Amino acid sequence: MDTNKPVNAALIGSFDISAAGHGKGFLGDINGDGIMEVVFVQADGDIDDRYVPHSVTCVTAYDLQGNILWQTGAPVEKPGRFGSDFPAQIYDFDEDGCLEVLCVMNGMFRVLDGATGKEKQSFRLPNAEAHDCIIIANLTGGPHAKEIILKDRYFNMWAMDHDFNVMWFHHGNIGHFPFAFDVNGDGFDEVMAGYDMLDHNGKLLWSCKNLDDHADCLWVGDVNDDGKYEIVVGGSVTTLFGADGRLLWTYSGSVESQHVALGHFIEGAPGLQVAGLDRIRRGDGYKDQWSGHDGLFLLDSKGREVLKENRTTQGWLTIADTLSNWNGEGKDLILAYRRGGGVNPGLYNAELKPVVEFPVDYIGEDYVLHADLFGRGIEDVIVYTDKKAFIFSGTPIDIATVQKGSPLPQTRRLYTQTLYPGGCVFIKKD
Repeated sequence: MDTNKPVNAALIGSFDISAAGHGKGFLGDINGDGIMEVVFVQADGDIDDRYVPHSVTCVTAYDLQGNILWQTGAPVEKPGRFGSDFPAQIYDFDEDGCLEVLCVMNGMFRVLDGATGKEKQSFRLPNAEAHDCIIIANLTGGPHAKEIILKDRYFNMWAMDHDFNVMWFHHGNIGHFPFAFDVNGDGFDEVMAGYDMLDHNGKLLWSCKNLDDHADCLWVGDVNDDGKYEIVVGGSVTTLFGADGRLLWTYSGSVESQHVALGHFIEGAPGLQVAGLDRIRRGDGYKDQWSGHDGLFLLDSKGREVLKENRTTQGWLTIADTLSNWNGEGKDLILAYRRGGGVNPGLYNAELKPVVEFPVDYIGEDYVLHADLFGRGIEDVIVYTDKKAFIFSGTPIDIATVQKGSPLPQTRRLYTQTLYPGGCVFIKKD
């Protein structure tokens, strides 16, 4: 037996999703039955999403056995490509204990009932282009995050209260997906808007200095094990900042740090490690999306390079993320997908070797969702293409006989779903 070969993940279910059109997947227990559902969101395809934000045109909800629960809008044959975020999230917006689907559709911010897809509320946008993505934040200090932040592609951002009045506006180099988190422990979310750190009132606290281009992804965690939160910024380089804006380290050994991910990837190592994806050579966009070259890298808590992947296949559009507790062993692994070059989605260890492979034979863009699908305390994986969704688990289960139970919580990671994965590793309290 070749122990260097990755193990094929167990396929526990699959279903046809062609009725949704080619859309992006979101996860949430939208009907409160104790099992996650998948919501596929289709967006407009007649724009150049390098410069103009998408709008949602169709939303389709499935259970994990492939039954369509509801559909709002009508799918089209040629929807928007996945070159940027779609303005949608799943969250309990009205605090009724049930999840809603939030989306910008037909020029309005809409709140759809998660169980039925029927519109519950709608609001006017603060600006015609304020729909690049949806960020949910706690800007008023209550027990439930209930404010909404909207942005255009790269420069302008609006914070809205729960009644959709503008609280504040910010103009700057705000990157792809600003991240809201109470970094300093004052009870309010700060907002890392690309290279700018703002307080809950929109006041500029500090900015990243001398960084080129824009921020592609943001993570928060106690990287250096000092008991305080730090911010990792991935973009032209990978940098670590203290909550007060002090630059702690810079890793310049990449061409373009397109994705970063925090985790305890190296057993016994202090602090957190930073995995990342370097776009070494870009391909020719949508014309030849699998040319070019990328590679994973791994840094220790001090920003020192541990390892860099020597990739021999073509592909430059890999997405990297952290997946925790795949098979109940409690480990953090590096999830990498949309690799191209004949490389399937997989889970990688600290040696940047694939230890689990998701055997989906598909020549094109494969995307991955991961969460505790059944309330078992472990993460399962859904790989989806344009026509089909495949459900994998490290701890197999019979989906058809799963007992329904209490509603599953919509974790912060699940209501900050984005093409540019970011997140937080919470400091454990004694």
